[in-house]
Amino acid sequence: MQIKTAEFVVSNQDVSKCPINQLSEYAFIGRSNVGKSSLINMLTNQKSLAKTSGRPGKTQLINHFLINKEWFLVDLPGYGYARVSKSAKKTFQKFITAYFRERKQLVSAFVLVDIRHEPQAVDLAFMQWLGEHGIPFSIIFTKADKLRPKAIEAHIESYKKKLLEFWEEMPNYFITSSTNYSGKDDLLNYIDGVNNEIKNETSQLPFQ
Repeated sequence: MQIKTAEFVVSNQDVSKCPINQLSEYAFIGRSNVGKSSLINMLTNQKSLAKTSGRPGKTQLINHFLINKEWFLVDLPGYGYARVSKSAKKTFQKFITAYFRERKQLVSAFVLVDIRHEPQAVDLAFMQWLGEHGIPFSIIFTKADKLRPKAIEAHIESYKKKLLEFWEEMPNYFITSSTNYSGKDDLLNYIDGVNNEIKNETSQLPFQ
């Protein structure tokens, strides 16, 4: 899939104010320094669709971007050590939780993880929460250009070992770099495939 158009639609902290149409949504979330904005800009072929910053925690709202006028890429606030107040973090947690629990248009979450680091408790706990609430997700390992191939393999294996303590199998995952565009085609083709499956299922329903 090629992204030809990517348009900002709305930002808010209230799930009820998210777009009311039934287009599929894919939510991107991760720790506040994981490179989420850079990844979104890389995927959409734009330099500043998602705002990047040297200060973690820049994203503080639910941001909807309409992709190819067919589906939504949803940019969610990061979790972790964002430099915001405790009350702000509680607000983030509240509307992020509401989004995942209430947003019926959500097809899948993408949990971004910095591949340079060993498995982090906050990432593992969030994935566990998604699983407990029946929310489909894939892992996106970011910043792969910072490691050699053998180091990447070692870190992936480390994650597999940790995740298989709780999961029957390793969740679907992608290895990416916003610097050299690796993983871009795999990720976009995956989303395109899921969207096509949804279209086929919908077309087979009666009374269409």
